[in-house]
Amino acid sequence: MTENPEVSKHSVVVPIRSIGPSHRERIAAHLMGLDEHDRYLRFGYSATDEQIKRYVDGLDFDRDDIFGIYNRKLELIAMAHLAFSTDPDHVECAEFGVSVLKKARGRRYGSRLFERAVMHARNEGIELLFIHALTENTAMIKIARNAGASIERIGSETDAYLRLPPATLDSRMSELFEEQLAQTDYRLKAQAKSFWAFLTGVQEVRRGVQDARHKSSG
Repeated sequence: MTENPEVSKHSVVVPIRSIGPSHRERIAAHLMGLDEHDRYLRFGYSATDEQIKRYVDGLDFDRDDIFGIYNRKLELIAMAHLAFSTDPDHVECAEFGVSVLKKARGRRYGSRLFERAVMHARNEGIELLFIHALTENTAMIKIARNAGASIERIGSETDAYLRLPPATLDSRMSELFEEQLAQTDYRLKAQAKSFWAFLTGVQEVRRGVQDARHKSSG
């Protein structure tokens, strides 16, 4: 049996699922949860809430791919945007961008999202993956450098590109496995959240009944 490389590489599997247009509100909430400095690093400028909303509204889910990591409350705590080139002369190129909420850092989520995006890009026939970041965005540059990307610093900005190997049966099966795992994880979290909300409602009803009994007996 072929061993899944993404599972064997890390001791803890992080479910990363692809995100569709029905998750626009969660994407917007995630990006607006970034502070001013983090917005500056992610977008290259201190994006306002209104600018973030326009960015989210303009996401093309038919062309690009969005990947995310959710916590137990179904909060999008880390997100990656894999943007494919619209230039017919560079259809083999794509750009990677990532953001992680402060409370979720230190868990290599940015690196995990990059690995997931690389695998998907390979399977989509992408040959060159680009990263454009501010030079002070050391976390992003470290991810690129650790992946073996070629890096060029131009003043306050840094460009990196990584040449990707062709897709293989293993890379396709690995992506299928990871996506199924992430979808299952998301469904379980959604069911758990719904159930806890139901229990909370039941408990509130019980407390109301108990209060009513106490008042009537008094």
